Amino acid sequence: MATPSLHSHTFFLLLAIFILRQHLAVAGGCQYPPVIFNFGDSNSDTGGLAAGLGYTIGLPNGRSFFRRSTGRLSDGRLIIDFLCESLNKSLLNPYLDSLVGSKFQNGVNFAIVGSTTLPRYVPFVLNIQLMQFLHFKSRALELASTSDPLKEMMITENGFRTALYMIDIGQNDIADSFSKGLSYSQVVKHIPNVISEIKSAIKTLYDEGGRKFWVHNTGPLGCLPQKLSMVHSKALDKHGCLSSYNSAAKLFNEGLDHMCRELRTELRDADIVYVDIYTIKYDLIANSTNHGFEKPLMACCGYGGPPYNYNVNITCGHGGSNSCDEGSRFISWDGIHYTETANAIVAMKVLSMQYSTPPTPFHFSCSR
Repeated sequence: MATPSLHSHTFFLLLAIFILRQHLAVAGGCQYPPVIFNFGDSNSDTGGLAAGLGYTIGLPNGRSFFRRSTGRLSDGRLIIDFLCESLNKSLLNPYLDSLVGSKFQNGVNFAIVGSTTLPRYVPFVLNIQLMQFLHFKSRALELASTSDPLKEMMITENGFRTALYMIDIGQNDIADSFSKGLSYSQVVKHIPNVISEIKSAIKTLYDEGGRKFWVHNTGPLGCLPQKLSMVHSKALDKHGCLSSYNSAAKLFNEGLDHMCRELRTELRDADIVYVDIYTIKYDLIANSTNHGFEKPLMACCGYGGPPYNYNVNITCGHGGSNSCDEGSRFISWDGIHYTETANAIVAMKVLSMQYSTPPTPFHFSCSR
């Protein structure tokens, strides 16, 4: 029996996601898609950095789906894009993008590349994103109460109350701590403060009427080509990833899981779903050939060639960098972020409910 080609593998994968999306629509799983508010970093930034700071994110970013750069750090769609598509929703616009007019009826993306949880008042940390949300909500409700023609394009009080609030942040807090030369014990000591900021954000959103929360944990930081290329003293696990980085990520995830369990007890009328992104992504590395990927620890777009194709001075999209011909054969796009194909697989597994606690379909937030 012939082995399926990598191209056919990708085709059937994306077809599976399409079929799942259609199944949800036909089954009435999401007759009225929810408003979505997303808070996070580059893993879910759909153009915020480019819009907010004018930072140039050019091709080859965006080449495989959008055929142009959209400010996403990938060759195509991100996990959040696939999740939105699973609800038959249009993709989220970044809050800071002035050129989208007032097209925020379906939600807002506050995520920005490089965002952390601490320190609290440095753009664009989680607390700043939260302040932006509060300003947006106040202004939207103000307009909705007037005769302004824009009121029809604003999110209503009910829209805010029934919205899905997504949080995907924390990776940069851990990564930045290591990059500052802190020891493993010092990095771990900082984790409770990060968890506390995320908990505070969720409680603030709850006080504002939010009742549906979708929280992603952080991925295997030690498997990123960027980290592997820049850390000179390497203690690697059996799959070639940095053990200390991944151990810190797992401790963060344990704390995040515990926090979500606590909040379910404290906020009994809220739905708080914790999603194990780490396990999904680590499986892509550990079983890369089963998923049709080559060289799981090497970036498609970068400089330097094997084993990691990452150079901090010549990063993807900048002069001297090069990109692979087929991003679908790679997990890592630029040494930090995933290719569209890898993001598609992660999204499909998220939608399977096997990695969420409690097991919850993503369309749980849909109005019936």
